[in-house]
Amino acid sequence: MQTGFTSLTALSSASNFMWRPAKSTTMTFRTYIRPRQYGQLSFKLWHSNTVDSTWADGSESKANDQGGQWRIESCFVADGGLQPDGSVAEDSVRPVMFGGEVSRNVEKGEQFWSDQVSVLIPEHHFLAFSWSITVDGNENGLPFNTETLLASAYEAEGDLAGQASANLYAPAGNRQVLPSLLAYEKAVSKQIVFLGDSITQGVRTEQDGYAFWAAKIGAGLGADIGVWNIGSGWARAYDLVDDSPWLNKAKFGDEVVICLGVNDIGTANRSAEQLKADLTAIIQQLIENKPGLAVWLCTLPAFNFEGEHELVWRTVNDWIRTGSAAGVAGVFDMAKVLGQAAPNDQLLQAAYMSPHNDPHPNGHAGTAVAEAFLDWYTEHTK
Repeated sequence: MQTGFTSLTALSSASNFMWRPAKSTTMTFRTYIRPRQYGQLSFKLWHSNTVDSTWADGSESKANDQGGQWRIESCFVADGGLQPDGSVAEDSVRPVMFGGEVSRNVEKGEQFWSDQVSVLIPEHHFLAFSWSITVDGNENGLPFNTETLLASAYEAEGDLAGQASANLYAPAGNRQVLPSLLAYEKAVSKQIVFLGDSITQGVRTEQDGYAFWAAKIGAGLGADIGVWNIGSGWARAYDLVDDSPWLNKAKFGDEVVICLGVNDIGTANRSAEQLKADLTAIIQQLIENKPGLAVWLCTLPAFNFEGEHELVWRTVNDWIRTGSAAGVAGVFDMAKVLGQAAPNDQLLQAAYMSPHNDPHPNGHAGTAVAEAFLDWYTEHTK
């Protein structure tokens, strides 16, 4: 991360999928972001043209898949207003440039920064980010995040990023296309990165509500501490073990909060020994890269596991709680906050379930985790 800049939002902009249109296609993607601060913001973006984490069984997209060649036709930030309805305040639209140019060709797997631009976002208004992108057929994929959308997003065919009205825009469904980092100029005392899966991303919580625990922790810490959420749906620890671009994002932090393992158990059927080895490798890479970096390790959240999966969950959590993971600055027991009373502590409390008995923690759980974390963090950082 460039000195003097920090993440503008607690919303995750990690990627776990690839858009591959059948033919050359230009689409505009407009997303409404709740910024951590309001007023005159000096904005820039950073992007990594690579998929961060594996989706489902990995047959369609997996960690470290490189995006292909594509082109940014135009890019703008604007005052998105109080309601994210597809339009923006016409007199607020500001172009985001790249080396003084309005467009940019993006190369396979490339990482890059934009130029800096100033935009005014009034109190409680959204920042609207819009960019028009051309992808030349299915051999050139564009990384994005597919999940239940946590931020209102719209799409339109053609190059309409600079258009203020909502004309021709339609709701995006389950496709969030954002740069890897939406940053603003802000001196902070430290940068905290939240690294995890859909539970860290906040999947199943209220759209535009920022009710997930990472966002509520960020609000509790205040804007003088930088917060970058890189949680990604379906992610697993082994996505990070080979010094991946996703892990390199975490290395921007002065502190990293890790909450991984649920998908390693429930989707990938990893053993306890495999998961412990992967978490150990992640921690070692982080602290070897940046001496003094603090790693805060969370126990694996309660996720209604049964049978062999429950046994692995318990074994790994016992390993985490006993401090066996070398190099960890401290352990936050998220499982204890979310789980039912023993011996059913692997089960999420009923009040914290998402609709349809989904064990992804809801907004009430986000509040409980954030309050417990902030109390715990205050004690551990005195």
